[in-house]
Amino acid sequence: MSRLVRLVFHNWPLKLGAVALATLLYAGLVVSSSARLFEGSVPIEAPGLTGAVTILSDLGAVRQVRYLAPDDLGLRLDSASFRASVDLSGVDPAGGRVSIAVRVTAIDSRIQILDYEPRQIVVEIDTVVSRTVPVRVVLGPVPSGLALGDPMVDDTSVTITGASGLVSRVAEVQARITVDASGIDINRVVELLPVDAAGELVTPVDAAPATTRVRLPIFTDRQTRTLPVRPIVIGSPAAGFEVASVAVSPLVVAVEGDVDDLVSLEVADTVPISITGSTSDLAATTTLALPDGVQALGERVITVTVTLRPITATRTFEAGLLLVGARADRTYSIVIDRVLVTIGGPVADLDRLSGSTLVMTLDITGLDSGTHEVAVGANLLTGLTLIAASPSPVTVVISAPSSSGSSAP
Repeated sequence: MSRLVRLVFHNWPLKLGAVALATLLYAGLVVSSSARLFEGSVPIEAPGLTGAVTILSDLGAVRQVRYLAPDDLGLRLDSASFRASVDLSGVDPAGGRVSIAVRVTAIDSRIQILDYEPRQIVVEIDTVVSRTVPVRVVLGPVPSGLALGDPMVDDTSVTITGASGLVSRVAEVQARITVDASGIDINRVVELLPVDAAGELVTPVDAAPATTRVRLPIFTDRQTRTLPVRPIVIGSPAAGFEVASVAVSPLVVAVEGDVDDLVSLEVADTVPISITGSTSDLAATTTLALPDGVQALGERVITVTVTLRPITATRTFEAGLLLVGARADRTYSIVIDRVLVTIGGPVADLDRLSGSTLVMTLDITGLDSGTHEVAVGANLLTGLTLIAASPSPVTVVISAPSSSGSSAP
């Protein structure tokens, strides 16, 4: 019996390990025999990526997923049954190419993921930057017999946004135009293409705005003409103000165009300047609003100066009277206690006087006993003027108190 016990426990750790290994191998055999293989395509995503980081490389997809699922799951598995992702939250965007682990999960919790390919991918990332670059119109071949004016664009510069390595290569954005032999003026919206110094397209970067309007006059019988500039002012200033004058610089401009386009043109209007709600003088720069096919030569910036002034008027009010400079040892009597006054000034200031109590002054400083004719005065807001008062002057009687009592002999 003791011999049997010794036989059982001799080298027991080794025997126990052998049993455990056999168990694992058996379990693995069972699992492998019941495991299933999905060979579809599960796109790899990068959730939680911030706007300051961009991915330059294709993340690709997981092509094989080995999994366990209950026989009674009853699901027809497809790419939507799994989710593949990489975590880039802790990756330095300046690091360029990095190797990062792929994580695959099942949408249904009853599915157990055993293995998948690939488990690791190489990702190229970069920081996102923005930069302003100029817009240039690039023209195709010009058919014979046509002359071109200067191209004009609504946007002279745009903002390029993208990976820093790509944005640094962008030298300009081009608006590419093809000139048709018909000689019809060009006025259309054109896509803006970011290019490097060699004119090669740089992608993927975003341009804001992505398009711009290009105007290009095309001449078959080009002539020039000098026209006076007419400033166009729209809107109304704030209440109580009016336009005193409008000045423009330069006063005349030289324009060019086909003779048919110039024959009926007598003035060069500016793009309208709005003065709506203005309370002070306005100086603004604008351009000319010329018809299609006509363009200005030389300086195209027009300065319009609008001078405003308060609208003035006169109104009549009833006002009380106040003595100024009265002495304590005198008594005063005013023949009337109210006068009618006419006040002039800006309408807005006159409006503020309406409904308020007005008091005019009678300055009696230094006057002694007796009857005096005193002019009506006023202490008004700056900009308001007392034009007339009725009656004026006003009669003021000043008397000294009478002495009482006399001495008996």
